[in-house]
Amino acid sequence: MSTAVKLLAAMRNNPRDWRIEQLITIGRRLRIEVRSDGGSHHVFSHPDVAVPVCAPAHRPTKPIHVRAFVALCAQAMEANGAKALKEEEEKHED
Repeated sequence: MSTAVKLLAAMRNNPRDWRIEQLITIGRRLRIEVRSDGGSHHVFSHPDVAVPVCAPAHRPTKPIHVRAFVALCAQAMEANGAKALKEEEEKHED
């Protein structure tokens, strides 16, 4: 089990006391785009997930933001897994 998945499980169990740097690290490992144009929030998005998630750039990151981020990660992992399976099937067909 990767570190990102372990951290995600910990976030799911306890959405309090997480830093934005930890969310950014997990997001990048899961191929989630992280936008920060110098404003007060970071925006997490994935091309296969319809709704992006915003989180404040400065402490504290509230539990509601962490829960929304965890949900986005779960949808992104599902989409990434579906893509990987599809690519694997196409590889075996050739």
